[in-house]
Amino acid sequence: MVDTAPQPDRPEAPPANDGFLVCGLGSLGQHCVTHLKSFGVPVNAINDRLPDQWEVPQLRSQIDHLEIGDCRLAEVLERAGIRQCRAVLLVTQDERVNLEAALTARVLNPRVRLVMRSDKQNLNELMGQQLQNFVAFEPTQLAAPAFALGAYGEELIGYFTLDDHRFQVVKQQLQPGHAWCDRRQLHELDTSHRRVLCHFPLRPEELTAESNPSDLFYTWQPDTLLHQGDEIVVIECDAHLLALTKEVSQPSRRGLFKRLSQTIMQLRDWPTLRRNVLALWQTGPEQQLRRVAIICGVTVVALCLIGTLLLDLNSPQDIPPFQAFLYTFITLFGGYGDVYNALENFSNPRLLQLFGMVLTVAGAAFVGVLYALLTEKLLTLRFEFMERRPPVPEKDHVVVIWLGRVGRQVLTLLHDLNQPVVGISPHALDADVLPKIPLLTGDISAALDRAYLTTAKSVIAVSEDEIQNLEVGLLAHRLNPHCRAIIRTYDQQFTDRVAQIFPFAQVLCASAISAEAFAGVAFGEHVIGLFRLYEQTILVTQYTIETGDTLKDLLLSDIAYGYGVVPLWHQRPDQPGNVMPSDDSRLHIGDRLVVLATIGGLRRIEQGQLAPRTWHIHLEKALTANALFDGAAEIARISGYRLGNAREFMTQLPSTLPQPLYRHQAMRLARRLNRSQVTAQILPPADT
Repeated sequence: MVDTAPQPDRPEAPPANDGFLVCGLGSLGQHCVTHLKSFGVPVNAINDRLPDQWEVPQLRSQIDHLEIGDCRLAEVLERAGIRQCRAVLLVTQDERVNLEAALTARVLNPRVRLVMRSDKQNLNELMGQQLQNFVAFEPTQLAAPAFALGAYGEELIGYFTLDDHRFQVVKQQLQPGHAWCDRRQLHELDTSHRRVLCHFPLRPEELTAESNPSDLFYTWQPDTLLHQGDEIVVIECDAHLLALTKEVSQPSRRGLFKRLSQTIMQLRDWPTLRRNVLALWQTGPEQQLRRVAIICGVTVVALCLIGTLLLDLNSPQDIPPFQAFLYTFITLFGGYGDVYNALENFSNPRLLQLFGMVLTVAGAAFVGVLYALLTEKLLTLRFEFMERRPPVPEKDHVVVIWLGRVGRQVLTLLHDLNQPVVGISPHALDADVLPKIPLLTGDISAALDRAYLTTAKSVIAVSEDEIQNLEVGLLAHRLNPHCRAIIRTYDQQFTDRVAQIFPFAQVLCASAISAEAFAGVAFGEHVIGLFRLYEQTILVTQYTIETGDTLKDLLLSDIAYGYGVVPLWHQRPDQPGNVMPSDDSRLHIGDRLVVLATIGGLRRIEQGQLAPRTWHIHLEKALTANALFDGAAEIARISGYRLGNAREFMTQLPSTLPQPLYRHQAMRLARRLNRSQVTAQILPPADT
């Protein structure tokens, strides 16, 4: 009962429209509460009963108010503080409950943001068109890319598309002879289509321990020289549109004549012709009808030639050879009665009439074989049209077991990446389901043998039963110790235990992964996709700059180094977007920005917690008169310092720029100034 549920001490009443409400405390709901609380906001929750298990330790004490009841009822939502909520997360396992609760919440609070769990894509789109400030996700589908990329290999970590551009996150360890080894510094890898995300040198002493808003991005020194054995993670854009119309070229006359001449040359080449005939003859047992057809065809041609020769030799008059051929052909295909009387006028009529009977019988047999061959071909074409799948790969492929919503999406993603795959399902699927992907159906254990598991690259078990997934993962490791086992789970505690005991398996909890996306969306942002990087979830998040936004009027360098995120896309209103935009771009109202961020980065942006600028730059002198103007322009462009103040500062050298900077920003400015013939050096925080 509501009155008997233990309640923690209530904090002071939160300001209006500043709280968050989570409806449903299953695995997804509990993780959503955890991530929302990391933002430092009040979080209330509704559940039909006290959870049997708290997956996150001390989570019960983090919930500001827990209401036991039906979240579809207006009075329950009222007691949970719906009118003071900024967003409501409806994440129960019943989609009907989520939908009804969403409609009730919108009636009670027309301005509340609705984040709903649902896999009805069409309904989600229609609801989004009719209801403002509404978004719906399916957590298992959000986590599908993590399963697919985990099985793809250690090199490709992330993969997503953005406005017809394809981005991929790649990790590689530099091998001897690599073009970057002992030649390139890290900052030189940043180009118009590539950004460095992480760098881990082979020698740990090269790691820096300086404070940074992100524990993942920008922890490396830009002037670090790359060496053999270093591990580096970059994000790349192909810079090509994916929606290009493919031109279907028609065969030219020259191509037709060329193929015709090649065919004639093959007919003149007796050894090649003989091999082709033998290959055609030496087929399997299923082609016996084709062999009979070949025999009948050769027999008919021989009978036609013999008949034409006999009629020509026994003709009372010199009839043309073509007419003799016509008599033979008509007799062969059932016209014996039409030529029987005409044969009386030939020499040896009885011999010709007897031969005509042989032709009639042979023709009837040939027609029967012809009908059988056509029937077989039509049936074969029909079944191939209904289900025509490629063969199962024999090695270096990925085996996906249980083809529910997640399994099918994983297969589709891997197929788009040109990764050989095979799907296994205990039940037969329709022919139009994944028609270009090989599938095996029936008993899972028997299908694993036919899927060449011993030579497979990875195995993904994504059934609804996590115990069954663990069993398949252990079986795959026993049959192929070098095979990557990706196991889908639903409980974080179970996930941690399995990962600790079986280190060879990559265990992913779909709820824990997708909860970060739900929490980010609750603050009004648009999460495009996500992927896993060094045990952290990276969210591809889109911002539209509005009045009062914490990103408004900031340089991208301030956003990147101050919030610890990686800008990928910047677009002005009514203008084409820029991939890997320059750090010197400034955001204005209406701009669109897409960044890579952890949940911590989203929290810092939401709260406006910019990291302090602690680095300075000291300028000694300008070597030329033009360097004074060029240096002032570089200072204003990179640091955001006013141009007039920068020009005045350049007349007072040597001096230290009063504008503090971030480390990467300061090092970039120093490089640009030295290139402009202005002697400059950076000063660490301790030397300022």
